[in-house]
Amino acid sequence: MSSSLQDHLDQITANTRQLVQSERMAIGERAVAELFASGIEDRILPVGGVAPEFALRDSNGKLVRSADLLAQGPLIIKFFRGRWCPYCMTELEAWRDPHGRLRERGISLVAISPQIERQSDFMVGQHGLRFPVLSDPGCALAAQFGLVYNVPEYHRQYFRSILVNIPFINGDESWLLPLPATYVIARDGLVRFAEAHADYRVRPDPEEALEAAIAALA
Repeated sequence: MSSSLQDHLDQITANTRQLVQSERMAIGERAVAELFASGIEDRILPVGGVAPEFALRDSNGKLVRSADLLAQGPLIIKFFRGRWCPYCMTELEAWRDPHGRLRERGISLVAISPQIERQSDFMVGQHGLRFPVLSDPGCALAAQFGLVYNVPEYHRQYFRSILVNIPFINGDESWLLPLPATYVIARDGLVRFAEAHADYRVRPDPEEALEAAIAALA
C-alpha cells in the first residue's frame, strides 16, 4: 500500500525532531498552539460559502482569473505558505500526478501564496509543477477566505535564525501568512470542500479534494 501524503509529512516532522533541539522545536509548537487557540479554524470560509473572485499573476507574470477557470469546470485552490516550507512543497509535489486526471475532467488546480512571482518561478522549475502558482500580495485573497494570521515576534526571530527571510520572499514587511488550506469551488462559485489547519504539519490527501471536485461536475 502506498504511503499517504500525511505519512510523508509525519516523516518530515520525525526527521526534524531528530535534528533540531527540543527548545527550538518548542517555538514552533507554541506558535501552532496559540494559532489553534485563536479559533482561526472556525472562521475560514466554509462549505456552502461563496468563494471570492480573483485575478492574480502566475510565476510568468500572466494574469489568471478565477472566472475564466470556473467557466471550464470546478476549481481546486491550494493555499500554501511559501517555497521555504518543506511541508508545503511536499504537498504540492503530491498534486503533480493527480493534476493530469484533473485536467482530463475539466477541473483546474491553482496554488496560491504571498510570495513574489520570482520566488514562484524558481519553485515551479525546481519542483516540476505543471499547474499555475499564483502570487497573492499581502495575503489579500487569503484574507477573504479567512486564512490569514500575523507571525508573532518570537516566531519571527526563529525564522530569522534559520535564514528564512519571509519579508524578502513575500516582498513586504507585514509578516502575514495564510493557513495552508484546500478548497474546491464549483462552477457556480460555491465552496464544495474546505479544509485548513492551524497546525501546518496537517494536510488533507489530494484524493479527498479530487473526489469533491469530481462530485462538483454533476
